[in-house]
Amino acid sequence: MTIAHIAETAGVSVPTVSKVLNGRPGVSDQTRARVEELIDRYGYRKPPAKGNDILELVFHELAGMQAVDVIRGVEQVARKHRCGVVISESGPRGAAVDDMVERRPKAVLAVAHLSEAERGRLKARNIPFVVLDPAVEQPDDVPFVGATDWRGGQAAIRHLLGLGHRRIAVICDPDRLAGRARLAGFQFAMQAAGIPADPALVVDAPLTREGGYEAALSLLARTDRPTAVFASNDLQALGVYRAAREAGLRIPEDLSVVGFDDLPVGAWVDPPLTTVHRPLAEMAAAAAELALALGRGEVPGQLGVEMATTLTVRESTGAPRGVKGD
Repeated sequence: MTIAHIAETAGVSVPTVSKVLNGRPGVSDQTRARVEELIDRYGYRKPPAKGNDILELVFHELAGMQAVDVIRGVEQVARKHRCGVVISESGPRGAAVDDMVERRPKAVLAVAHLSEAERGRLKARNIPFVVLDPAVEQPDDVPFVGATDWRGGQAAIRHLLGLGHRRIAVICDPDRLAGRARLAGFQFAMQAAGIPADPALVVDAPLTREGGYEAALSLLARTDRPTAVFASNDLQALGVYRAAREAGLRIPEDLSVVGFDDLPVGAWVDPPLTTVHRPLAEMAAAAAELALALGRGEVPGQLGVEMATTLTVRESTGAPRGVKGD
């Protein structure tokens, strides 16, 4: 089956079929659907073009402390395989995809997000991709590398329960897959301990210092305030620190705080932050290895990888007043 045969059968020109194969605009939806149906029916696959010896690392928004860990992990793998790294930012409209397709990287590693349309463009050009730390649930055929966020949330709550805490608040971000997993870990740990979770102590907030601060203000203003707060990330936890200071509460004597991610700043604050460590650099390295393997045409043993989280206990957690922890 040739591209010319598909064009003749579809009643269109060869350039039109080429546009469909390459994911380019300029073809009506009806024509595109007809050509794609014939491509699928006859099992036609465009011969892969020789790509550049580069790995494209795409951030939705290149900001935040974690980008450094991601870049470090990816560059470590790129040096090992003697390939270059191009760092780009897709932005809210995914504007980087057109440039990405033109560069023809060996593979694409997208941080957190790759839309259905973006995946379609890359598939049309036979450019393999991997999503690192996906923000939303991925289709079964999308390769990804994430972390055991559910177990991380469970470990954080078990630690607080072991210290004697029962009124434990959670500041979460339910819009992100990781945030929902961490909340589910909290709920499971509480249920397993036979302790009912108070819905009033579960507060949604952005994953920022300001988000953690605003959420903590409302929690700490309650007459039955929590004795511990589990934040969905370390930035939120820093906001809890600020709110606690303003409320005249000492950490951990009056309030225990647990974060998530284990950013370097967590070890520098006073008191040093107890947090759940996510091996982000190692996750990025594993995602880069997977992307390059796909770029070489290899079939991986599994498309989805979750790397283990671990609890890092520092000085921001302790037994609540009048209670001796385990």
